[in-house]
Amino acid sequence: MNDASEAVRQALSRVIDPELRRPITELDMVGGVEVGPDGAATVDLRLTIVGCPAADTIERDVRAAAASAPGVTSVAVDVTVMTREQRDALTAKLRGGRPKALQFGADSLTRIYAITSGKGGVGKSTLTANLAVVMAERGLRVGVVDADVFGFSIPGLLGVAGAKPTQVGDMILPPVAHGVKVISIGMFVESGAAVSWRGPMLHRTIQQFLTDVFFGDLDVLLIDLPPGTGDIAISLGQLLPHAEVVVVTTPQAAAAEVAERSALVARQTGQTVIGVVENMAGLPQPDGSVLELFGSGGGADAAARLSTPEQPVPLLGSIPLSVRLREGGDSGHPVVLTDPDDPAATAIAAIAGVLAGRERGLAGRKLGLTTR
Repeated sequence: MNDASEAVRQALSRVIDPELRRPITELDMVGGVEVGPDGAATVDLRLTIVGCPAADTIERDVRAAAASAPGVTSVAVDVTVMTREQRDALTAKLRGGRPKALQFGADSLTRIYAITSGKGGVGKSTLTANLAVVMAERGLRVGVVDADVFGFSIPGLLGVAGAKPTQVGDMILPPVAHGVKVISIGMFVESGAAVSWRGPMLHRTIQQFLTDVFFGDLDVLLIDLPPGTGDIAISLGQLLPHAEVVVVTTPQAAAAEVAERSALVARQTGQTVIGVVENMAGLPQPDGSVLELFGSGGGADAAARLSTPEQPVPLLGSIPLSVRLREGGDSGHPVVLTDPDDPAATAIAAIAGVLAGRERGLAGRKLGLTTR
């Protein structure tokens, strides 16, 4: 390889695959690179699959990167598709040579937060979506699993309703929204369709989300659980007993009492309840007063009742009612991005800061160290 060809290849190392979030040179998507005496460059670009949704973006970025290399006067891109053997080699590389298995085992460094509630309509999914976006904005690698199979709403809240995952071999690549990798059953069913499954099918779906979907190295994984104490909550407890649980409730006493039940089920499966979030905690008025439509104190009461001497459960924050928060959910543009000074957005950002700052303990995890 001559110096000009090496310069082009170096420039191509700055092109990032939008789905895999790695340089295309590292993913073996670049075959031959040639630069003639007249500066005409030819790049062999290998897409992962036929009909790759990011094909146009990748080809455009390849042209721009190659053209930026010293001495290049023109760029031709020869687009082909990986062979099955090349795709198998890619998936093996992405998995680090390990067989397909649960990605977030007990030795994972990823912080896993299961967002749960006792009943629907308390804003659990809206909170999950906004927390994920705030953390991604702060530079963390974040993934979201929409485990609310019957009432999935995360794709709409994050503005990727209608998006479909890309499948490379037996590996599923999740769509990316606002810097967050997202997977939901809503991406696999027809628009407007209802999901009516029994326990075994629900368990297999959640298991597949945690094995076949390639999230890569994440700092934080948020799991939006369905309300209540049903099959999915139990399955998640079996698959991820080391997940940490955040309980969402409204200030209303009746709602707080129901929310506690979801926390108790999580504890029965070995998970740790790390805090309570009180949503819809009053509507700020123009005169500075707060109209407490759903009462007050439910979140603090739930946290107190869930606390034990060995394991205190704090109130992580109270989020006021907000028209902008609701509008952001309807439009797919989270309020933490569109109006970060909104009172609800600032409250969510503060909760995200607490969760992002938590560190997982090393007890029970393999560190990959050997002694001599």
